[in-house]
Amino acid sequence: MTIRESTENWEESYLSPYAALSRHSKGRDREEPPCDIRPVYQRDRDRILHCKAFRRLKHKTQVFLTPKGDHYRTRLTHTLEVAQNARTIARALRLNEDLAEAIALGHDLGHTPFGHAGERALNQVCSTGFTHYEQSVRIVEKLEKGGKGLNLTWEVRDGILNHQMTGRAATLEGRIVRYSDKIAYINHDIDDAIRGGIIKETELPGAYTDILGHNTRERLNTLIHDIVKQSLDKPDICMSEDVEYAFLGMRKYMFVNVYTNAKAKGEELKAENIVKELFHYYMEHPELLPKEYIERMWQAGQTQERSVCDYISGMTDQYAIGKFQEFFIPDSWRY
Repeated sequence: MTIRESTENWEESYLSPYAALSRHSKGRDREEPPCDIRPVYQRDRDRILHCKAFRRLKHKTQVFLTPKGDHYRTRLTHTLEVAQNARTIARALRLNEDLAEAIALGHDLGHTPFGHAGERALNQVCSTGFTHYEQSVRIVEKLEKGGKGLNLTWEVRDGILNHQMTGRAATLEGRIVRYSDKIAYINHDIDDAIRGGIIKETELPGAYTDILGHNTRERLNTLIHDIVKQSLDKPDICMSEDVEYAFLGMRKYMFVNVYTNAKAKGEELKAENIVKELFHYYMEHPELLPKEYIERMWQAGQTQERSVCDYISGMTDQYAIGKFQEFFIPDSWRY
């Protein structure tokens, strides 16, 4: 018996009857020989961790555009916090921790430079629209590894696609990530906004903090414990009514006071313009796209718009700024 088979047997004997067992995965688009050590979801987790799109997240905006302080979150640190929340909840509920972690690590791979500002910009200029969660799936299915993709299991891709508030993943592990994402960004964005002088802890609505807690540690503790308590041995992931009320209320407060705050988001119009101008420039000059994106247009029958979106969405903040300067800002004259 291999180590993988032993682990699969342990899953069947220990995990909840509602867990997504590795042995029962719907599989991959391309069949592969199994690993002798790792079950399929652990293997997916490793593939995501080692891919290029994951590494680029360290230079992509979470909330504050290209922050100068060392302690503001980036898209990468956000992803790691989501993964930690998801693992904690999955382990407590005896669900598949490897699957939850794989979905969490991959959920934002398709995010644009400048965060949601870049996503809005591409969605406005691309005739077929653009969303980061669909792009995340596109990355793992078609763009990584020279166009071969990572060949992840169906359950991981389903969880990545459905991590947004309106989504509903097929597995409980995917639904854990949906909550873990919001728990992570609401709490760390409060922390970053306080650090940046946008809000103060004492300004947070008492109707919500009296339920959730008066600091990040207390709020995380309340939210995670509540989900575990309400979801234990149940076929769904849920919160209690009062905690969900406070959770959604705090999320709404953050949208009004931070995510659309002029002080915090004053540079976003510039960021959106950078993305839009790059899109139009590459549409007019497709020959300037990297070779692999040009080849994909011809070999895979992909539209030019989609290739341009693929390229721009994969840029880091600074790379996008650099390309904009290269195309639109005159260089100093040299003799």
